[in-house]
Amino acid sequence: MPRQHETFVLERSVSDQEMDVLRRGNIPQAMEDKWFWYMEGATLWAHRSWTGYCIYQIDFKEDNRHIVTVNRDPEQYGCTRIEEDVKSLNKLLDWWTQAPYDHYHEWLSETCDSLKKAGQS
Repeated sequence: MPRQHETFVLERSVSDQEMDVLRRGNIPQAMEDKWFWYMEGATLWAHRSWTGYCIYQIDFKEDNRHIVTVNRDPEQYGCTRIEEDVKSLNKLLDWWTQAPYDHYHEWLSETCDSLKKAGQS
C-alpha cells in the first residue's frame, strides 16, 4: 500500500461460506478479469491485475465492521471518495463471494481444503 492511503470502516456481514470463497483467492484468467486477490490471515489484499497495484486491504472483523485501507496514490488509483469505494467494494465482494467459476478456483479450493486438513492432524 502506498504512503497515500485512506482508511474507513465497511459495515457488511460476511458468512463463513463467503470467507471460505475469499480465502481461495483469485488468479485472473482473462483480460476482462481485472482483479487479483488473496488472503493472509483475516486480511484480504486486492490488486489490479494489469498493473499489480494494491487498491484495497480489508481487515475482516468478527463484529462485521471491517477496516479497509484504500490506495489514494493518484497515479495508481483514480477514486477519491470513500462513498464510491464503499459502493464499488460491496459490488466486488458480492461478485468475489460467488461460487468458483473456473478450474483454477477448483484447484485453489482443493489446495485450501488439503491445507486445512493437514493443519488439523
